[in-house]
Formats: sequence, structure tokens, C-alpha cells
Amino acid sequence: MSLVISFIICLAIIAAVLATENVRMESKVNTFSSRNWIKIDNVENNDYKVTAVFMLKHNQQKVNSLANELLELASPKSPHYGRWKTMQQVKEHLSPSPTAVDTVLTYITSFEGISREDVTVSKLGDKVSVKLSIKTANTMFDTQFGVFHSAINPKKIIARITQPYYLPENVAAVVNLVDDIMRFPSVRQQPLLVNDGKDDPAGMDDEFNSCGSKCTGYTTPAVLQKAYSYESMTEATKGNSMSVAEFQFQYYDETDLKSFSDACSVTASVEEAIGGNNPSICESGGCTESLLDIEYIEAVAHPVPLTVIYLSSYSLLDWIDQVLAMDSPPLVHSVSYGNDEVQQTSVEYMESVNTQFMMAGTMGLSILFASGDQGVWGRTGVGATFHPDFPAASPYVTAVGGTNFKIYGQIGEETVWNCGGGGFSDTFETPSWQADAVSDYIFNAKRYSVLPDEKLFNSTGRGYPDISALGGEVNPYCIAIRGGKFGGVAGTSASCPVAAGIFAQLNDVRLKAGKTSLGWLNPFIYSNGNCFNDVRDKSVNNCYKGSQGFAAIDGWDPATGFGTPNYSCLEKAVGKLP
Repeated sequence: MSLVISFIICLAIIAAVLATENVRMESKVNTFSSRNWIKIDNVENNDYKVTAVFMLKHNQQKVNSLANELLELASPKSPHYGRWKTMQQVKEHLSPSPTAVDTVLTYITSFEGISREDVTVSKLGDKVSVKLSIKTANTMFDTQFGVFHSAINPKKIIARITQPYYLPENVAAVVNLVDDIMRFPSVRQQPLLVNDGKDDPAGMDDEFNSCGSKCTGYTTPAVLQKAYSYESMTEATKGNSMSVAEFQFQYYDETDLKSFSDACSVTASVEEAIGGNNPSICESGGCTESLLDIEYIEAVAHPVPLTVIYLSSYSLLDWIDQVLAMDSPPLVHSVSYGNDEVQQTSVEYMESVNTQFMMAGTMGLSILFASGDQGVWGRTGVGATFHPDFPAASPYVTAVGGTNFKIYGQIGEETVWNCGGGGFSDTFETPSWQADAVSDYIFNAKRYSVLPDEKLFNSTGRGYPDISALGGEVNPYCIAIRGGKFGGVAGTSASCPVAAGIFAQLNDVRLKAGKTSLGWLNPFIYSNGNCFNDVRDKSVNNCYKGSQGFAAIDGWDPATGFGTPNYSCLEKAVGKLP
């Protein structure tokens, strides 16, 4: 084809784009502000840049086909269990057509000053990113951008739309949403810090003093090991790996990791850090979340190599894109972050994230998310209905809730941490692998007269959490922070890395036997609910005094899932997998 003909075709495409009507994107979103971000008036917007990420649509029939195939690969009774796909195979199955990518590229580069070199296409071919001026972005998306600064850190400045955004009809036909232009980064709430340990009462188990006097009464690695029946690893099988995700200036420092390791007789170390690190932040206590994650996933599963994946803003799509693009992504991922489904998140956004998580599961990756620390009401608080968490309510992640020991200082029976997140999604329906568990819960909760008012939740939604681990304030976790000082921390931010570490250990069992990783965990978990310590005392995750919540009863429930891990039972179950 001659250059002249190519040029004419290109002009024709551009003309067609410009001639079409604009379509409103994410049409159900009508809020374009956040109490955590303050609009800056009288600012010259042209000084700021916008990063726009076009999330392309996937063919729904192909998405459904891959979802069915993943269920087959992850079901323990399937003869195809564990035959995970490569990234290239997933790309060939699901990626949008080259024509769809070309449509977006043609539209973006039709604007003055933007060349093909300014645009990035993801490895899976379903995301197109470009950085551009606000002036150009206003025109490209037929909207108006504003500049905002964080209410907590005025130096952190971002550009976001202040009204709906639009795309030409033919571009909107291949694009699900444009990310990083509308959603405000959430302001990370630190894990719940508990200032002082309690006195050493008669009858307190010795493990609660296993990290020294500064940790008296706190949960330590030795407490977890006894409670959940796992052994310390002495070596990791080649190919095993795990990761924690950190956002919003959550760094780590070697001083605290060494202090924790020395005090608790474990090894807490980072094999690789992706995205940078700034340990000086830790001197003022700005690293509590990351240190908690690292210290306890390492306490459980060292020497499985640990990667810390850091991003400056809380963007699930940016994070999972980075994971999927890695040559050898870690096999287990622990993420202690989330928001409510209702917090300025469109259905299109959640569906896009959910599809990315499905891809990860198909590639043999396990993703675990904390279920939240505000009970059934979420970060939004008490309202007309409960507020389910996202992404904990995604069916393609394993949601980890929180428990307490029933008796302070005694390793044994556990109860619901009243602020552990749990409930039913308002976006995703009950998946087939969970249907019996949810049905049994609803039936039995009615029988026991402990079911909340059904107007408060969507009983046909995906239920979460799937499992739990210690996370409450009765015996908080002992961590090293602020230059080697020790303190107590509570929350599902602690539960999640512990559960992730246990599954990293279970991966080692399979890899050592010459088998594949566990990958997407949920079908395995729901086939082996007996391998968890069931919480059944009817305690409730209501958090707010006098409010309703879900009660823990026999079997799975939306307060603690199936309960906390029984490693010895899980190890035997994993050994029986194909």
C-alpha cells in the first residue's frame, strides 16, 4: 500500500471520528468531588498533566468462556486442575482486536502535539495510556478538568474531571472507561494502632511473650504458628514467590525489619522492591502498613522470596497491570487496601478490575485482599444499607476477614472481630462455587434468628470474606516501627498477609511435588471448608454500637468466612490435588 493511500485512509478514519456523536462514559457516576481532595481555584491548569488510561472492552462471550475455563482449571475435582495459562495464551484468548486498539490510537494521535511515541499499549493489549495537557484533555474528553490537592498533604496535587466525560461514538464502542481522570485516590487509613500491651495475667500462654517484654500480650509469630499449626520453613522450592502491594507512601526500612527479626527469632527480608522505596519516611511512623505486611508474611513464609510492589497512588488497575506484565509475577499476592463499592466507583470500573483479576487467576496467581476494618457498614458508615467492600467482594480474589481470641492471652477458640469487614456484593452475583455455602448460611441464620434485616443487604450477591485470621484488638499484632520501637497493630491488614503466607507455604508443597501453583484459591477453599477453624459462637461484625451485622454460625458465614486456617489439614488437602 502506498504512503498516499495510507495517508488518505488515516484522514478518513480521523474524519469519521470527528463526525460521530459523543457518548457519555460511566454514565451512572454523578459525583466529581471528594472530601479528601480540595479544588484549587485561580490556578493555571495548563501547568499540569493528565495521565489517561483507556480500558478497552473485552468481548463478553470470550470473557464468559475464559471464566468457565478458569473454574475448570481451579476446581479440585477437575482432571484439568492447575493447568494454568501463560500470559500469551490469555492474550490470544481475551485481548481486544487490533482494530479496537487502532481506533483508540488514531483518536489520541489526532490531537496536536501527541505522537505514537507518547502512547503506551499494555502487554495484554487492553489498555492504552497517554500523558497530555489539561487543555488537550478537556477537548479529548469533552469535559472540564480541575486541579486538586490532598486535604492531608497539600503538596500532593492531581488533575481530575469536574463533570461527565465523553468520547466519540466509534471510540466509545471499543472503550469501557478511561481511568486516572475521574477516580480520586483514596486516603489510606493507617492500621489501628494500640499503644500499650496489657499486664501479664496468670494463665497467659508463653507465646505472647515470645518477642520480648515490649510485646507482652500481643500476637507474635509464635502465637500464629501454634494457633494455625504450620511449621517454620527452612528452604523454599525454586520458583516459589510471594508479594505485598503498597500504595501512597507506604515504604519500609531495614532497621525495623531487623529489630523485628531479632526480637521474634524470625527472618523478615525483602528479595526485590519494585517502584522505589523511601525508608526515611519510616522515622515518623509513616510505614506502619508496609512494615506490618512485610514482617508477618515473612514471619509465616520466609524463605519464600518476597517482592514489594509499590505505587504512589492507590490504583488497582495500575497495580494489576504491573503484575500481569511481569515476566515471572509472584505466585501469591497480599493486598491490605480497599474501598466501598459505593465510593465513587462505577460498575464499569469494577468489572474491568474483576476481569483483570480473572486473568491473573488463569495465569496461576493467587490474590488475597483484606476484607476491611469497619464491619458491614464499610468506610461510608451507617446508612440505609450495608456497604460491601471492593475489591474484597470480587469473586476472583480471596477475601480475608478478622478474628479475636475468645480469651485474652490464650491460644484457642476464636470469635468475630466486630469490625472485620464482611457481607454481600451489590455488584457481583453469588458465584456457582459459593452458592451452596450462601444458601446454607441464609437458611441457618434465619433458623437461629440471627439474620439481619434483609433490606440491608443483597442476598443474591457474592458473599465475603472467604476465610479469616487473627486481626482484632484483644491481642493485637506486635510489630517493629519507628526505628526499632515496638507497638501493637490490629485490623484485617494483619489478617491478610498471614493468610497469604500460609498459602505461599502450601504452594511450596505443590511445587516440591513437581506440580503447579494453587492459583485462584476460592474453589479449593470452598471444597475444603473443613480445613478451617470454624467460628460459630454467633458473634457479629457490626462495629458500630447498636447496629446490625452478620453472625458467625456453623460453616461459612459473612463474618469470618469458613474461619481461620488449619495448616495441617490444608497441607493434606493440597497433597491430594491433581
